[in-house]
Amino acid sequence: MVFFSCKKEIKNPNIIIILADDLGYGDPQVYNSDSKIPTPNIDRLASEGMRFTDAHSPSSVCTPTRYGLLTGRYAWRTELKKSVLWMWDKPLIATDRLTFPKMLKAKNYSTACIGKWHLGWRWPSNEGDGYMNDSISIGDYNLKGRNELWEKIDFSKEIGGGPLEAGFDYYFGDDVPNFAPYTFFENNKLVKIPDRNKPEDMYGGPGPMSEGWVLEQVMPEITTRAVKYIEEQAQHDQPFFLYFALTAPHTPIAPTDNFKGKSQAGLYGDFVNEVDWAVGQIIDVLKKSGQYENTLLFFTSDNGSPQRDGTNMGGAIASVKRYGHDPSKPWRGMKADIWEGGHRVPFIVSWPDNITANTVSTQIVCLTDIISSVASILKISVGKDVMEDSYDISPVFFGNDKPVRESIVHHSIDGTFSIRKDNWKLIMGKDSGGFSKGIKTEGIPVDTDGQLYNLSEDPSEQMNLYAELPGKVKALTILLDQTKHININE
Repeated sequence: MVFFSCKKEIKNPNIIIILADDLGYGDPQVYNSDSKIPTPNIDRLASEGMRFTDAHSPSSVCTPTRYGLLTGRYAWRTELKKSVLWMWDKPLIATDRLTFPKMLKAKNYSTACIGKWHLGWRWPSNEGDGYMNDSISIGDYNLKGRNELWEKIDFSKEIGGGPLEAGFDYYFGDDVPNFAPYTFFENNKLVKIPDRNKPEDMYGGPGPMSEGWVLEQVMPEITTRAVKYIEEQAQHDQPFFLYFALTAPHTPIAPTDNFKGKSQAGLYGDFVNEVDWAVGQIIDVLKKSGQYENTLLFFTSDNGSPQRDGTNMGGAIASVKRYGHDPSKPWRGMKADIWEGGHRVPFIVSWPDNITANTVSTQIVCLTDIISSVASILKISVGKDVMEDSYDISPVFFGNDKPVRESIVHHSIDGTFSIRKDNWKLIMGKDSGGFSKGIKTEGIPVDTDGQLYNLSEDPSEQMNLYAELPGKVKALTILLDQTKHININE
C-alpha cells in the first residue's frame, strides 16, 4: 500500500469509529440546514475535521455494513446474500478472516468493541457440549421455530464467536437492541442471566430477558462504558482502537427523559439528539484526557434512516416526515433501499494533529475503505486479496484530492445490486429493493429492466435513462460482473 505522508512525523494515533445505527444523511444539521434536530457535537466534529459528502455504507442494512467495515469486504461475498442476521444466528465473520482489531495487533493496539454487535454468536447448547446454532443457515427470516431456539441454549456458559473471536480484547454491549436476549454482554458472558420472558407490550422480538432491563438505559450505559474505556486508556502508553457501535436512532426509539422535547422531529429527532450527546461525550473525554489531538476519529452511520417517528418506540416508515423533517434529504429513498437514501451516509474524519479543520471532500468513499486507510497510515502491509473491497483513502485526509475509487457497489436488503462509476449509477432492478418497494414514486418507467441515473444532473434519481442509453448500461453491467467475481473465497 502507498503511504501518503501527513503533516508531520506521527506517533501511532488512537483510533475510534463511532457508528450510528440508522442515522440518515439529512439528520445532522451540518449535512442538512433544514434539519429539525440540533446536532451541535456532530457539527463541531465536522468543523474540527473533514466532512465527506459522497460516502456510502457497503449495504443499505446493518449486518452487511458491519461486516464490511471490520473486514474491508462486501458481505455479499459471504453466504449472506441479502437481509441481515436474525436472532440466534451464528457468526458471519469466518474465524480465519483478517479483521480490524486483528490487523492492529501488529502495532500493539489495545482494542475494544462497545455497543451493538449484530454479527452473530455461537450459542452453547443445554443438551451437552457444542453450540445450538452450528447447523442453522444464517439470515433465514422465515426459519420455522426461530423464536423458540433460545430454549435450547445454556445462558450460563461462555458464548462462542462474537467480538473476542473477531479479535477484540474487550466487549460490552447488548448485541441488537430489539433482539433477545434482553441483557448486557461482557466479553463472552452475559452480565445477567435472563430469568423471564420479555413482556409482549415491550418493543422487540420475543424471547428471554434479565431482571430490570430498561430499553431507555441502553444508550446511556454503553456511552458511559465507552467514556470509561477512554479514560482508562489515557493511563497507558499503548495506543487503542475503540469501535463504538451505537444502538440509536434504530428502533426501539427510546430517548431518556433528558432528551425528550429537544428536537422538532418528535421522539425520533430526540433520539438523534441523544446520538449527538454520545458523540459529545467521546469528544469531551478525549479532550479532558489530552488524547484528542492524536486520535483518528471516524463518525458515520451503518445505513440510511427508515424515517420512523417513534410512535410506540417505532412507527411507520417515513412517518417522521410529518414533522417537516427528511432524514434522507436531499436524496431519494431510505434504509434498505438501493437508492441513495439507503446507503449515502454522514462521514466525518477528525485528527487535529494531521487533518486540516473544517474541510470538505466530494470523493466517492465506502466504509470498507477505513481499514485500508488505517493500515496505510500505520504502515501495515496487507494483501489486497484479503480486503479486496477496501481502498486507501488516507491521502484525501491530508489534502491530496486525486480520485481513489473508480467505482463502488451498492446492495439493498433484498439483494438488489447497483454499481456507481463517476456520476453514473446503474441499478439492476425496477424498484427500490427495500423499504420503499411498493410506494408510488416517479422516475421509473415500468417497461424497463433496470434503472440508470446521472447523479450529477439528477441527484434525486428521477430521470431513468436505462432504455435510452443501452451502451452505458452494458458497460456498467460488465464492470459490476467483474467486481462481483473478484476473489470470492469465503
